[in-house]
Amino acid sequence: MTFCTIDWEQPWLRCLRELGEPLARREDWMAAAGELAAERSLHNLNGQGVRFLPHDQLPAGAPYEAHIAATGEVPTRDNLHDFFNALAWLHMPRIKRELNALHAHALTQAAAAGTRGSQRDAATLFDENAALFISSDAALLQALREHDWKAVLLKSTSVFFSVCDVVLFGHALIEKLLVPYKSVTAHVWTVQVAPAWFSLSPPERTTDLDHRVATRIHDGFRSADFCHLPVLGVPGWWPGQDLAFYEDAEVFRPKRIRQPPLTR
Repeated sequence: MTFCTIDWEQPWLRCLRELGEPLARREDWMAAAGELAAERSLHNLNGQGVRFLPHDQLPAGAPYEAHIAATGEVPTRDNLHDFFNALAWLHMPRIKRELNALHAHALTQAAAAGTRGSQRDAATLFDENAALFISSDAALLQALREHDWKAVLLKSTSVFFSVCDVVLFGHALIEKLLVPYKSVTAHVWTVQVAPAWFSLSPPERTTDLDHRVATRIHDGFRSADFCHLPVLGVPGWWPGQDLAFYEDAEVFRPKRIRQPPLTR
């Protein structure tokens, strides 16, 4: 697939379109992304400016995340996967910086312990496959955690988006949706907001989310902190979203009930 195959009209790309569409048209999009990063004064956890380095210039044996933490250079290939990663840095830089910091710290710990560590696994899930599910309705967020899909999703777009929003973050998740299929599922990070949040402009929402989520993940998190969402179940994101659509248990799965351990 090539950059011209990105359908910026898709609703899940709406919040990325203003940045992403002109960037995808640039012949040297990597250099253009670096210029945008400099204009926005983006930096890594050590205060060094974020730059997008051709991946083949990554020093041999240097761990990817450790290199970003040490230099601000993000090793980047000329492909769609890494394009969406660069776009994530430009769109929500605080979250990307915190994830990189968690990776770098976990790498140091792993080197001492000789293991990968659960924090790296959780940070990778966020980086690659996360979606942010924002709502002013605590009951809906709980229903999402319980996989009560119809309570959460079987609504008109106007009703749903008056109290909820869904923002894709993971660059692998966005890449998968270039050829969308019903079972594409995100690891969801839930965000509860006040009703007034929905009166903010799109840029204000992005800035608020970037700060809010980055603050929450600063001290670490677990893979178990995510819930799940088949993202094409978001109202208006796929045709034919009737009752039968959400009753497809192969996609909209009931929550697995954990059995207590057997005792003797």
